[in-house]
Amino acid sequence: MGFMTATVPASASVPAPSPGPSPGPASAVLAALPPLLRPLTTLYLDLHRHPEPSGGERRTAGRFADWLESAGYATTRGIGGHGVAGVLRRGEGPTVVLRAELDALPVRETTGLAYASEGPVSHACGHDLHLAAAAGAASVLAGAAPEAWRGTLVVVGQPAEETLEGARAMLADGLYERVGRPDTVLAQHGAPLPAGMVAHGYGPMTAGSVTFRVVVHGRGGHAGAPHLTVDPVVTAAHVVTRLQTVVAREAAPSEQVAVSVGSFRAGERANVVPERAELGITVRAAGGAALARAAAGVERIVRAECAASGCPREPEIVRECESPVTHPDPVTTGVVREAHAAHFGAERVAMWPPSLATEDFGLFADAGRAVHGAEGVRLAYWMLGVVGPAAWAAAPGEGAAAKLAALPANHAPDFAPDVRTALPAGVGALTAAALACLDPRR
Repeated sequence: MGFMTATVPASASVPAPSPGPSPGPASAVLAALPPLLRPLTTLYLDLHRHPEPSGGERRTAGRFADWLESAGYATTRGIGGHGVAGVLRRGEGPTVVLRAELDALPVRETTGLAYASEGPVSHACGHDLHLAAAAGAASVLAGAAPEAWRGTLVVVGQPAEETLEGARAMLADGLYERVGRPDTVLAQHGAPLPAGMVAHGYGPMTAGSVTFRVVVHGRGGHAGAPHLTVDPVVTAAHVVTRLQTVVAREAAPSEQVAVSVGSFRAGERANVVPERAELGITVRAAGGAALARAAAGVERIVRAECAASGCPREPEIVRECESPVTHPDPVTTGVVREAHAAHFGAERVAMWPPSLATEDFGLFADAGRAVHGAEGVRLAYWMLGVVGPAAWAAAPGEGAAAKLAALPANHAPDFAPDVRTALPAGVGALTAAALACLDPRR
């Protein structure tokens, strides 16, 4: 999943990355972090160097599960594919889940880092950082004094987030039956903000989406006798053009909706009219009703253009995957935001606007109750800064908006967190949030 950068005024300033945790409720627990930073960094570098694609995260899952087991968690592997869940119980109290993602992207890395991935897959979205931070939080929370927290802590490594399949697969495979119905599920995502900053949003945090695979069927033939063919390329091209009206003329200006054709495949030779053309289409919206209307519009336009062209067969329209809008619980968000302000300092806790990036994280809450059967599960989700101080200072532009626009964003081939500053901050953010949700006084 990729993220748009935060919307900030051009003149806004962003504080420099914090040199370390500030005094706060999490400081005593995080005193155990410094000795862990070297092995955590080693874990991160290994994950970064050996990324695995969605659905193929066997090695990554094994490394993460091994860490959880060594930290004292009762760990289950192979949930919904390569999913991992470690459970640590401390008597009566709430159940809190920390979720991180296992998979990488089909993007060839161009960072030039000594530990860069050398193949066609890379952690261009920062999931390796999410895993290392979750591993660190798991360890320091396991070693915390008994009075620091009560209840059940679950640490989840989720496969196939980038294809929006992994959360559903883990939940359908009985994740909540295995670990217990959670009260709260927490997650964070790296973003091109200074390391030592976090950003929260109220209302929709990420968009809902529908991904279509569309096949337009024509009648092939010789390029010199086009009158004897039904050209699926022309039909598909009209589909691509007409789809732009879904946003321009069918969505209200106040609605956040995007329709993108990410792939168009047809034919092999210039002198042959092919039999078929295939499109990959993604629809995104910040509201469920807007998403449903836009998705219906896509299907209607595809069928109408095929009918207008006289295609010999109805088009194939397959909904390959869907994800709900991510709605963090406002009360839980307030609790976590307060914990982050106490840990990082209020000046390093920012607001994050709704984004048309997509996630399957919302399925862990009520949006996924048809899969897991639970109701009332609360979500908290925040952005984690990953840009080191040198890179932030060197980024062109006078204000935060200009720097954010210039820095590599998620899914870019040159995106990479500054592990020295982002990893301790990531551990701190997850730990502070977990302690706030496991607080025995609440």
